[in-house]
Amino acid sequence: MNDRRRFLKLGALGTAAFAVGCAGTEAAREEATDQAPAAGPGGPVVLSTWDHGMAANAKAWEVLQAGGSVLDAVEQGVAVVESDLTNRSVGLGGMPDRDGFVTLDACIQDHDGRAGAVAFLQDIEHPISVARAIMERTPHVMLVGDGAQQWALANGFTKREVDLPEVRAAYAEWLKKAEYRPVANIENHDTIGLVAVDTGGRLAGSCTTSGMAYKVHGRVGDSPIIGAGLFVDGDVGAACATGTGELVIRVAGSHTVVELMRQGVEPEEACRQAVKRILAKHPGLKDHQVGFLALRKDGLHGACAVVDGFSYALHTREGNKLHKAAFLS
Repeated sequence: MNDRRRFLKLGALGTAAFAVGCAGTEAAREEATDQAPAAGPGGPVVLSTWDHGMAANAKAWEVLQAGGSVLDAVEQGVAVVESDLTNRSVGLGGMPDRDGFVTLDACIQDHDGRAGAVAFLQDIEHPISVARAIMERTPHVMLVGDGAQQWALANGFTKREVDLPEVRAAYAEWLKKAEYRPVANIENHDTIGLVAVDTGGRLAGSCTTSGMAYKVHGRVGDSPIIGAGLFVDGDVGAACATGTGELVIRVAGSHTVVELMRQGVEPEEACRQAVKRILAKHPGLKDHQVGFLALRKDGLHGACAVVDGFSYALHTREGNKLHKAAFLS
């Protein structure tokens, strides 16, 4: 089995180098990044996207240290970011769509594959908690739009209306031309995804966002889609994605990363191969970012992105630290 895994890993590396080309340039880019050291075998390990992952990690770690479940940890961790009204890409402080509405997407998945999701939700502070409630209280995986809000209100959630003058002003300025042009690493697509493993080897993950600024009303990205923005398999590991959701959906990104790990590919290489699939189908990407995080059940982790600038937060027994991912374009 070890020989077979080694063969799969080496074969994948060779194929990837051929597909992208200029392997020396790619290697130089990867060496220039601030790579996080691999965690030792076993948990706890908490891994999340972007700078705002630091606060999410801290809360998730606190939950684990207090004896909470890993599912509690991933929910409460990202909830901190959802409540931050200075954040323009997650929660009710996010930027509106082109019709002026802030709409929220989220999903959660546990070690055993149970999943819950909500999309196109308005006026609820914690869509991640609605997603968990859907998972635990209904036979469904996803609820959307008005129906999702009605269900949430009937099940103990309350409306919260937020009016932020700076967001209104930015939207009014955007309306003058009403153009959408994505810019890599600008926080109109900075989803927070968080994956974690506890000391017993149990995994869980969460993902939540307000989506792209000024998106078409009704647009849903990868964040609430199990297998795209998040995927957890307790037998293997977990992965999450951030960036331009359409690109992630087209390759079932997080599922792809986990399936590669199932085949024996190590986490960072699995993220790299998922990025290369995106680049192969969309050569020359410069204005779009996609970043993947992967966490294997033994605590080994990895990250990779399309372009430079993807940061991620890693919390182990050595502390909570911010790192910069490798990039390929």
